[in-house]
Amino acid sequence: MKALDILNLKKTFLSNFLIHKYRILNGIDLSVEKGEIYGFLGPNGAGKTTTIKCVLGLISFDSGEISIMGHPAGTTAGRRTLGFLPEHPYFYDYLNAEELITFSGRLFNIPRKQLKARTKELIELVGLKNKENLKLKKFSKGMVQRVGLAQALVHDPDFLILDEPFSGLDPIGRKELRDIILSLKEQGKTIFFSSHILQDMEMMVDKVGIILDGKIIKEGKLNQLISHSVHYNEIIFSRIDKKQLIEDNIAFQERDGNFILKSESSEETNRDIEYIIRNKGSIISVIPVKMTLEDIFLKEIKR
Repeated sequence: MKALDILNLKKTFLSNFLIHKYRILNGIDLSVEKGEIYGFLGPNGAGKTTTIKCVLGLISFDSGEISIMGHPAGTTAGRRTLGFLPEHPYFYDYLNAEELITFSGRLFNIPRKQLKARTKELIELVGLKNKENLKLKKFSKGMVQRVGLAQALVHDPDFLILDEPFSGLDPIGRKELRDIILSLKEQGKTIFFSSHILQDMEMMVDKVGIILDGKIIKEGKLNQLISHSVHYNEIIFSRIDKKQLIEDNIAFQERDGNFILKSESSEETNRDIEYIIRNKGSIISVIPVKMTLEDIFLKEIKR
């Protein structure tokens, strides 16, 4: 049983005058395994948030199927397994962090004694210790994100959905949030999140799905996507006169007294190596430079 299974999900919205229909989701297919961190990528307007809202049961969809921990989306059983942090969380700003988490816990009928201990545990987890009595209206954007994550975790959900969780966080806050998410994975939780900060996503995710114009255009294990995506080969060599390289129209760079060639195909790499050997140069290394998640993302959306 998968944590999340979406099959042929379609969703349209009507214009303000109820004349035109706009297809936002064009048959989404994706799956998330239990215990997996899934990164959901796409440019603005691609359908990320609409997909998340359909999964949460916040909006209806035209057709397709969504299963959450074996339960249909929108059902009480399915929602009970979910924790959610929206991109722009808004809470009652006259409450403090402790009161907000307690309020959220009561919605799940958590016993008071258990809830008190859980609230203290979550405040420490998200780094708000000694700030639990500060009113939310005095919180920074990053602190609001932290308390939002705490309320999403209050009922100890198996599946956590985070919409742009790194938004508004400074580098230290992003590092701390990454550590929290990875610790949740170690506890066996499944995390599904969208983000525009691809460097953070690349450090964490097991699987990636890229959405464009309401359709998944690429999906796969991150290590497989990157290992099969060599950007170029970097050939580092020496012992060839610089003037000769210039005369032969060789596009090279210099680094630490050595020369560097960048070859974008295996044929080009072979030709460059043959050139170096023929001219009695010394090859120091041939390094395949793999594409980053950002490179893969930009390549896919520009097709």
